[in-house]
Amino acid sequence: QVQLVESGGGLVQAGDSLRLSCAASGRTFSSYTMAWFRQASGKEREFVAAISWSGGSTYYADSVKGRFIISRDNAKNTVYLRMNNLKPEDTGVYYCAAGPTPYDCSGYRCYNYWGQGTQVTVSS
Repeated sequence: QVQLVESGGGLVQAGDSLRLSCAASGRTFSSYTMAWFRQASGKEREFVAAISWSGGSTYYADSVKGRFIISRDNAKNTVYLRMNNLKPEDTGVYYCAAGPTPYDCSGYRCYNYWGQGTQVTVSS
C-alpha cells in the first residue's frame, strides 16, 4: 500500500516556475514507477511525466517536454516535478501516481495509487 500527498501548487504568472512535491508512505515506494498527471476543468486527466523506480529513465508528454523535469529521491520517498516557463494551458489539478509499470506507460490505468492533487493556476 502506498499513500501519496502532493504539495507545492499555487497561483503563478506565465513564464514563472514552480516545483511540486509528492511525499509517499510505504516500503515499496522505491520499486514503483512514479508519474504526474493533470486535469484541467472540464477535461480528462492527462499524462505529464513519469520516472522509473531507479530514477534513471524519464518520459514526458510532448506538451511539457523541455519545460518540466521529473525527479525522485528514494531516500526521502519523494518525487518532484519542476515546472519551468509555465503557460496558462498548464493550469489544472496535478496528481501524483505510483504503480508497478514500465516508466513509459502514460495511461492512467497503469497506476494503482493516486494522491488527492494540488492546484496549479497560471495567469496570462
